[in-house]
Parts: sequence; structure tokens; C-alpha cells
Amino acid sequence: MTTVVVLNRDGMGAGDAALGRRLVKTFLQKARALRGLEALVLYNRGVLLLAPDSPVLGELSILHEEGIRIVPCGTCLAHFEVEPAVGRAQGMDDIVKLMGDADKVITL
Repeated sequence: MTTVVVLNRDGMGAGDAALGRRLVKTFLQKARALRGLEALVLYNRGVLLLAPDSPVLGELSILHEEGIRIVPCGTCLAHFEVEPAVGRAQGMDDIVKLMGDADKVITL
């Protein structure tokens, strides 16, 4: 079973922003436990997690080194003027295909 996780903001959950950033960091530390995790797709404010000064860059780098694809939206990177420190920009066609081919898509 293949799993894709979508990160569409730079935190997790609605409400307190600082708490959301702590939660996403913890989630990324534990994400390896997800069965069949194939990729993390990042769009909208989620691409901010890939910036060189991101507080979760270490966690994302570890996941990438373990073979999990880091897939940021190219349009979103350009909009926020972010050069990703990990992963490779993809177009929406590639993102839609990746999500469509997955057995399970989890959006945080």
C-alpha cells in the first residue's frame, strides 16, 4: 500500500501557529512509521517548510535520505520565492498523478 502525505501549510492543524509548527515537527519525526510512505507533497504555505532556514529541514532531509520523495509545487515555490533545500519542484500534473496513483492520501 502506497501512502502520500500532503502538507498544505507550514504547521499542523488550525489555531495557534506556534503549536502547529511544533506538531508538524513531531509528525515528521514519526512519519517513518506510516506504512508505505512514498512521498510528501507540499503546496501553498507547505513549501515554506523546505526553505533553508526551516525548523523542520532536518526531519525532511532524513526522510528524503531514507527514500521518501519530497515533492514541492513549483508554482508555490515561485510564489513564496523559496528555493527548496530538499526535494525537487514538480508541476501540478505530476502532483495529481502521484496522488492519484497512491492507495492512500493523507492531508494534514
